[in-house]
Amino acid sequence: MLVALQSKLYDKSQIDESKRLFSNKDLKILLIPLIIEQLLNSFMGMTDTLMVSNVGSAAISAVSLVDSINNLVIQVFSAMAAGATIVCSQYLGRGDEKNCNQAARQVFLAMLVISSVLMIIGIGNREWLLNTIFGKVEADVMENAMSYFFITVLSYPFLALFSAGSAFYRASGNSKFPMKIAVVSNLLNIVGNTIFIFGLHMGVAGAALSTLLSRIFCTVVIFYFLHKPMQPIILKNYFQIRPDFPMIGKVLSIGIPAGIENGMFQFGKLAIQSTVSALGTVAIAAQAMTNILESVNGIVGVGIGIGLMTVVGQCMGAGRKEEAKYYIVKLTAYAEIGIFLSCLFVLAITKPITFLGGMEAESARMCFEMMIAITIVKPMTWALSFVPAYGMRAAGDVKFSMVVATLTMWLCRVALCVYLCKVWGFGPIAVWIGMFADWTIRSIIFTTRFLSGKWAEKQVV
Repeated sequence: MLVALQSKLYDKSQIDESKRLFSNKDLKILLIPLIIEQLLNSFMGMTDTLMVSNVGSAAISAVSLVDSINNLVIQVFSAMAAGATIVCSQYLGRGDEKNCNQAARQVFLAMLVISSVLMIIGIGNREWLLNTIFGKVEADVMENAMSYFFITVLSYPFLALFSAGSAFYRASGNSKFPMKIAVVSNLLNIVGNTIFIFGLHMGVAGAALSTLLSRIFCTVVIFYFLHKPMQPIILKNYFQIRPDFPMIGKVLSIGIPAGIENGMFQFGKLAIQSTVSALGTVAIAAQAMTNILESVNGIVGVGIGIGLMTVVGQCMGAGRKEEAKYYIVKLTAYAEIGIFLSCLFVLAITKPITFLGGMEAESARMCFEMMIAITIVKPMTWALSFVPAYGMRAAGDVKFSMVVATLTMWLCRVALCVYLCKVWGFGPIAVWIGMFADWTIRSIIFTTRFLSGKWAEKQVV
């Protein structure tokens, strides 16, 4: 029975075990740093939340609202970085370092321009954006939000360029170096939060300033090392880079659908956040902490998914389609185990975290109830709804993913959440009921797509 199931997933006869592109050791070297980096990113978000929550409910509510917008921008940069990873890894799989480096140069130029434009728009329109998206919120929440948004917008170019630099290293299978930078950056961010929030009593502005400085550090370090020789991707002579529109087109052919998918995801979260914001400060604070904790129990799956893009990208570039299928199956199984264990761990630490964060009793209670529901449902649905999609995108199947994710986001997460809140008077748990419906439907659709094999017929380079 297992042999019959395996034959439907991939053709083992076409895979030479002794000549696989990635051995088990190679996978560990690639995936473990990615998981650690995702853990550090989540830890930084949790630490920020804990430190800001001690300033008061208005402060944490303001950070939650602004981060809903910032996360939209982050997802745009992540999509372009994903495009860079896929294109560069496929060129490396073909042994074409020249075009790989040309693609990297164009990604650098495009992300610098786009992030700078977004920064200017954000600075000039922050009050209008906050009022338009969230409507009337309490005055002290809006005051904190304006301050936090202004400083974090300044970090957009540094965030974008670090995402690009990390993508270049990951495309060549080196995820350890970006992880090292993330370790130092997180330490700097915690020290900065301690100084600015508790030492200088700067509140949310202190948290934002610490984030800005840590992102500047990351960008400077990674691009300093990218100009070093003896590595697959080298970036130097930045002022000599000129637009190569056909190459930019290849990257954007992956990045734009992924960006639309991520963008729709974040727009949906904004719509949900707007609904939650009407439920009051207690509900906003509970949802903000739940978001942080849920991101922590998903770090293993996200880290594996990001690594899978490099693995499948190189396999497809080398023309090894069956091997790409093999890795998608294998890494999805790894992600399933990781999600199950991490959900149990995060549930165990939820009450201590809410206590240390100084959350109000009602907010803490709501948060814990939502985490129980997440711990039950997420291990059953999340891995199949996300991890195979990472691999299929790396093969170039981005439009299908974009359409599916957009539809399930708006029909399940947004529409169902708003309906339950407005009609039936549900609290923030409505957000997660919509999320569970989304995960379930996506898992069915993406599993069917993988088994069809149509995703492997795409071509990127």
